Amino acid sequence: MASGKSHSHVQAASGPGHERSLWIALALTTTFMVAEVIGGLVTGSLALISDAAHMFTDTVALAISLAAIQIGKRVVDTKRTFGYYRFEILAAAFNALLLFGVAIYILYEAWRRMREPQTVDSIPMLIIAALGLVVNLVSMRLLSSGKDRSLNVKGAYLEVWSDMLGSVGVIVGAVVIWLTGWTWVDSVIAVAIGFWVLPRTWVLLRDSMNILLEGAPDDVDVDEVNKALRTLPGVDSIHELHVWAITSGKASLSVHLVSASGDFNELVAEGARTLAERFDIHHSTIQLERVPCGQASGTHRFE
Repeated sequence: MASGKSHSHVQAASGPGHERSLWIALALTTTFMVAEVIGGLVTGSLALISDAAHMFTDTVALAISLAAIQIGKRVVDTKRTFGYYRFEILAAAFNALLLFGVAIYILYEAWRRMREPQTVDSIPMLIIAALGLVVNLVSMRLLSSGKDRSLNVKGAYLEVWSDMLGSVGVIVGAVVIWLTGWTWVDSVIAVAIGFWVLPRTWVLLRDSMNILLEGAPDDVDVDEVNKALRTLPGVDSIHELHVWAITSGKASLSVHLVSASGDFNELVAEGARTLAERFDIHHSTIQLERVPCGQASGTHRFE
């Protein structure tokens, strides 16, 4: 059996270009988190404390995002031949678990306060929430450019986004309490904030786990990749097709192409070009074979 093997790596236009935005957002959220905690304790507002708790997770998420970028810059070594990019995904998964914990705490505290209502000072609550909204909007603007290219930045963006909605809810609650005196509205707003963030937290955790389990990226249709490679001139069949991601935005692929008469060099070049242009896969390993190699038992095979 004659065989040829080639590795193609076309560098994608990506990189940690979000550090400055993350640093500014971190400074803003950390400063206001302290103010909001104090404000929540002074006013007796659970909604403000809930918002401060989410602001805390924002701060942690931003700090971890910056740490992940720094660790991701470390050079490849003989023990970690893929580098440290996967740390970003571990950070995103940790952020999701942290958000789940905060949401559960807020729901419990709201239930407790519904049974034992507390006095809420609505005017300071309104002022603090309005300032929090401004901070959230500025942070969202800073993070918006990187949220679609990095799960880690997306996690931080989602937390700031959910906190922005929380600030809006607190503002509405403060106005209602000011006009009606219904202090129970404060607990209802806190519960609404908790339930609002849970579905988005689940999405972040699901996407992180998919990468950790080396599942195919959501934006790559493996069936279409399979069809595209089969239609390359000279390809008779393919097998051992695997698509995964080391971190968000860095999809990788390996495949065996069987060609009884094709030109191996041309097939590798055309295959790499097809993967890059049609599927945005820039890290591919293509093995060429005249005769199909043996298959390990239990391996899924595309025919």
